[in-house]
Amino acid sequence: MKINSKFELNNNNKIIGTSLLSAVASSLCCITPILALISGSTGYASTFSWLEPFRPYFIGFTILVLGVAWYQKLKPQNARDCDCENNGKSSFFQSKLFLGIVTISAIIMTSFPYYSSIFYPNVKKEVGEVKYSNIKTINLEIKGMTCTSCEKHIIHSVNQLNGIINISSSYKNGNAEIKFDNSKTTINKIENAINLTGYSVINIKEK
Repeated sequence: MKINSKFELNNNNKIIGTSLLSAVASSLCCITPILALISGSTGYASTFSWLEPFRPYFIGFTILVLGVAWYQKLKPQNARDCDCENNGKSSFFQSKLFLGIVTISAIIMTSFPYYSSIFYPNVKKEVGEVKYSNIKTINLEIKGMTCTSCEKHIIHSVNQLNGIINISSSYKNGNAEIKFDNSKTTINKIENAINLTGYSVINIKEK
């Protein structure tokens, strides 16, 4: 009985650990930019963007594994399956409460891309007097963006430059539109600021 109980505990822990790893992997492409911002290593923001196409598979696998775990937890048990030495009481790591905590954690991780933008400071950039003749607008095609976290990371990095009047970015369209004062900054500086984040500017159009 004791050996069987330990085997089941180890088996459950492996299942639960696998589900958490899969949940983290499903959102790693959007978690990394936040970690890069916090650590100041902005060049690593797009490190795991290659995982984004596999996101649906990671989510599906997480659901499948947790489904198996819940099935094993909720299925009727025979008397012989109980740990008699513990008077039928299982450890916390075998409890429904622990599995519930893991399930909620997995949901939080897999849905991270939908709320990741809240981790970026919403700072309004103050713009002084600008001559109309100095205002330029460019549209940049950017490779590597996978979620709103990527958009915010690019906006945050470009806004560090002087002369930026307005910037909007879209991971769905894979672009950023930037209005700036060309007497204070240049297209090359803007391109370099984006490339330094790990994302790549592959085309620039002036409007």
